[in-house]
Amino acid sequence: MCSYVTETLAVAGSAKGPTGWIRVTDASVYFDHPVHAIADHTLNVDLRRPADGPAARVGVELSPESARALAETILRVLDQAPAI
Repeated sequence: MCSYVTETLAVAGSAKGPTGWIRVTDASVYFDHPVHAIADHTLNVDLRRPADGPAARVGVELSPESARALAETILRVLDQAPAI
């Protein structure tokens, strides 16, 4: 079932795409049908730099279980990282 729930946020970082590294300024997170992953629905994350056009994008499609595990792992690592 598509929820059409999409959240977009500003981010600061880099992502490696097919043409090399790009600076990313935006992220979109949504639950929908995947384009490539073999699943009915996936959590999709697009890291983008809209100022550079539609090709400045790196997309990830994760199963719900993988997305939750990744989110938990990210939080665990951040909790253990030294304060900067």
